[in-house]
Amino acid sequence: MTYEEKIRALAEYLKKSERSFAFSGAGVSTESGIPDFRSRGSGLWERVDPMKAASLSALRREPVQFYKFFMGVWESFVGAKPNAAHYALACLEQEKLLAGVITQNIDGLHRAAGSQEVWEVHGHMRSCRCLACSKLYPFDALLDQYRSGTNPPRCSQCGGMLRPDVVLFEDAMGEDFYKAYQALSGCQLLIVVGSSLQVYPAASLPELAKTLVIVNREPTPWDVRAGLVINEKMAGQVFTDLMTVLGLDFLGVGHRA
Repeated sequence: MTYEEKIRALAEYLKKSERSFAFSGAGVSTESGIPDFRSRGSGLWERVDPMKAASLSALRREPVQFYKFFMGVWESFVGAKPNAAHYALACLEQEKLLAGVITQNIDGLHRAAGSQEVWEVHGHMRSCRCLACSKLYPFDALLDQYRSGTNPPRCSQCGGMLRPDVVLFEDAMGEDFYKAYQALSGCQLLIVVGSSLQVYPAASLPELAKTLVIVNREPTPWDVRAGLVINEKMAGQVFTDLMTVLGLDFLGVGHRA
C-alpha cells in the first residue's frame, strides 16, 4: 500500500469501529520539543542505563545525581505545547471516533490539547510527594526547591525527600494502568502512536484490541500483529493527513473544548 492508501485505510478503520482508543508513547511528543528515550541514535537510554538512572533505588541511593540528571529532562517539558497529533486525537474524541487516549507520556500534552478521557499509565508531572510521610505537593514545589539550590528537594512537613508522581523503574504501576486495562475491554481498534512497544507491562495492552494500527517511525515487536503499520511520516503529519481525509478541522480543538 502507498502512504496515501494507508491514510484512507486508517480513516475507514475509525469510521467502522464502534470502540476505538489511541495508545501513545514518546514519539507523539517529539514534535513538541520533548526528547525521546528509545529512538535509535538519539534516545536517552542509548547513553544511560535506565535501571541505573531512572529507578526507585537510584533515587534512594544517589538522590543528588538522580535530580541532576532528570531536572534537565523535566525542565524541557516546561512550556512545551501540544502538536498536531495531540490536537487530532482530541478532536477524534470529540467527534466520538475515539473513546480516549492511553499514554505512556508524563508530559500532560494530551490533556492540554483537549482530550478528556486520558489514562496516564506512567504517571504525570502535575504533582510530587514525600517518600517519608506521603504528603502531596504541586510539581512546581519540587522544581522551585531544586532551582533555588536544594537538592534533593525536601518535604516542608517532615523533611523527607520528595519524588515526582511518575512511575520509575522498580515502581508498581499506578491506578491509571489498571483503569486503562478495564477500559480496553471490548476494544475494536487500538491506534498505537509513537511507541516502541518495548516497555512492559504497558506494552502488553495491545493484546486487548481486536484490530491494531501502529503509527511509529521505527518497527515495533507488534508490527506482525497489526492490521496496518504506518512509519513513513512523523505522527503530526500522519494525523494531519488523516484529519484531511476525514474532513475534520482539528487545530486548536483544545481551545474550543
